[in-house]
Amino acid sequence: DARFDSRFEARFESWLVAISLVAWPELALSWSEVTLPALCSAGLRMPPSDSFNLAFVFNSPAQLASGWLLMLAAMTPPLIAAPLRHVRERSFARRRARAMFLFVIGYGAVWMIAGIGLQVMALAVQLAVSHTPMCLALSAVAATLWQVSPAKQWCLNRCHRRPELAAFGAPADRTAFDFGLSHGAACVGACWALMLLPLSVGQGHVLTMLAVMLFAFTERLESAAPLRHVRERS
Repeated sequence: DARFDSRFEARFESWLVAISLVAWPELALSWSEVTLPALCSAGLRMPPSDSFNLAFVFNSPAQLASGWLLMLAAMTPPLIAAPLRHVRERSFARRRARAMFLFVIGYGAVWMIAGIGLQVMALAVQLAVSHTPMCLALSAVAATLWQVSPAKQWCLNRCHRRPELAAFGAPADRTAFDFGLSHGAACVGACWALMLLPLSVGQGHVLTMLAVMLFAFTERLESAAPLRHVRERS
């Protein structure tokens, strides 16, 4: 029924917007309390080894995971709207919610694992430099170099991939979950360098995350590009 599909589509889009809007204020209040770099700024005035230990003493794995999950809830809904729509449209009505849930679980799992590496990477830069502007400058250089690389374009092209999904039984569940994993891996590949910026910027982390989200979203609106075009521009 066309009217039912229209109502479902509107409800689906509204839920994604609502999740993001609810997560952003909470992120603004709590992010600085759960990230590693926030505890390792130069203002602590302690040896790098001590600041490294304190980061893990005052932030349990559960706190770090919940903070990163909150970041995902705020930033990723606009990025997964299109692939989620693909999962919905390629699934029978009785399986749609399940397939979409499995996609989100796979996508989120990849980003949660990547969050460990990104936070440790940002912490390592903080410990090596101990100066926020320099940390931000190094992160900006890394992000710029990655942006113009063929590898970045390859990952971005993978974000446009819409695979065939099985229709029945365990294969349907597996292909939905696998799509979440592969799309999450492509998204991490496209965005990892950009995500170092909010982890390195200090007090402006939330505004930087918002800017990164908007930039990543606009990138998804572009069509996939041949890798040779990237090499020519660089």
